[in-house]
Amino acid sequence: MSPAGTAGGTAVVLSRLGATVRSYGAVGTDPVGDTLLALLGREGVDVGGLVRKDTAQTSASVLPVRPNGDRPAWHCIGANGAFTLDDLPAGVLDGVTHLHLGGPEFLGGDAAGELLARARAAGITTSVDVLAPGDPDLLAWIAAALPHTDHLLPNDEQVLGFTGAASLAEGAQALVAAGAGCVAVTQGARGALVATADGVAAVPAYAVEVVDTTGCGDAFSAGYLRGLSLGRTPVAAAALGCAAAAQVARGLGTDAGSYDLAAVEAFARSTATLG
Repeated sequence: MSPAGTAGGTAVVLSRLGATVRSYGAVGTDPVGDTLLALLGREGVDVGGLVRKDTAQTSASVLPVRPNGDRPAWHCIGANGAFTLDDLPAGVLDGVTHLHLGGPEFLGGDAAGELLARARAAGITTSVDVLAPGDPDLLAWIAAALPHTDHLLPNDEQVLGFTGAASLAEGAQALVAAGAGCVAVTQGARGALVATADGVAAVPAYAVEVVDTTGCGDAFSAGYLRGLSLGRTPVAAAALGCAAAAQVARGLGTDAGSYDLAAVEAFARSTATLG
């Protein structure tokens, strides 16, 4: 069992990379919730903002990882679907430099947009990572959040599904046109693409022996956000994201490996890139 997903998995890797992380969301009052809080706390994540819901189980997935890399998933939305803006304390944005919203589809675009707009008005950098598969209707559901999103962090399948574009670059630029300031797209072994209004840049992945890709996208998000917090450009931040994802790919589960920022940067300096 490991913390995972666009919020939990990203929080773990961000903490390992030296960021101070406060997590907000909902979990159940069940043993899975107890375990999740303990696992996040062990990684140094502040879990004081996670509310307990006795009306839903803790969100969880079962992933049987097959030898060919396939990962069919059994997923229970659970308490993630019960979380609302009313669950956030009044001072949730106090002292925050960056707000990362994982799974805006659970809040809905209007509520997500309201939260992100509040953050940007306070001078906070915002980012969003969508959990659901790419679908034009899903994009319409969260469209109100995009104009308040500084950095959108989807995967390649989501971008193509959201936009129906013929290429990943065209799809990423379409999402920029829809309001996102920057779109950093993961594309597996091909690394990432970073799109802004000024153009698209490719960022290669690192050559590693892959054991399990579960959580690599969340690790990329963490590395990317940590790079931004250190003052790096989006392209340089994406390179750190690819290096963080490579740590997770070499082990089983989303919390695989033992590393910090210095170790990831040393890995990046000494490891060949693909493509």
